[in-house]
Amino acid sequence: MWDLLILNPMVNLLLLFYRLLGHQTVLAITALTLVVRLAVLPLTLKQQQSARRMQELQPELAKLQKKYANDKEALAREQMKLYREAGMNPMAGCLPLLIQLPLLYGLWQAIMRTLAASPMELVRLSQNIYSFIPGLTSLIPLQNRFLWMDLGQPDPYYVLPVLVVVTSWLSQKILTPPSTDPQSAAMNQQMLIMMPLMFGFFSISFASGLSIYFIISNLVTLLQYFVTPRQKPAQAVETEEPKEAERPKGPERPPRPPRRKGGRR
Repeated sequence: MWDLLILNPMVNLLLLFYRLLGHQTVLAITALTLVVRLAVLPLTLKQQQSARRMQELQPELAKLQKKYANDKEALAREQMKLYREAGMNPMAGCLPLLIQLPLLYGLWQAIMRTLAASPMELVRLSQNIYSFIPGLTSLIPLQNRFLWMDLGQPDPYYVLPVLVVVTSWLSQKILTPPSTDPQSAAMNQQMLIMMPLMFGFFSISFASGLSIYFIISNLVTLLQYFVTPRQKPAQAVETEEPKEAERPKGPERPPRPPRRKGGRR
């Protein structure tokens, strides 16, 4: 089922891009990455908006953290109340990521499968190619040479792994909202370090074509974040009394007649 719904369509789409783009493997990987990222664009935008909204709420969350430092239950209750008033769910940023993970993993697998470097891998690749599309089988093996690299092998000079770590750290940084909770902040900091290093390890261990995918995907994430218009934070309702100059004026009273000296006669 996985091959039928996810892997096979991506493998064949990658081969079509390879044929249309002059047998340039890097361009084909770039095109397929952009198509998949476009497909999950609504989810990534929602994730980025949730991260930005969390950043906007940090001052209010910090106030609650200070006010209820000794009462965890009251703190959790007030935080949820703040989230409800702001119209957001603190878990809203996780759901889009979980939904798009199968597509991104399928793209990863399709690139690895298409960059077959051994006879056995070529046989496996032939099982994923659609027979009703003429000419796709004749495209394999793909042209894997790009600059100094064989895209089917790791980068021998570690240039791509370094770029993967840097771009992964930047994209992870902008998608990780700050937290006023010390435990959450420490966990976010650990993830900010571990995730880029993990992707760097994959880049050292697997084909360079996978590093191309990581770099392009991270650059797209950065581009989406900086070109997406930011939502204006909701204005707080003013509870203060209006100033004297802003107080609505009622109907003017007629002036009182001057009081006579000496009182009544």
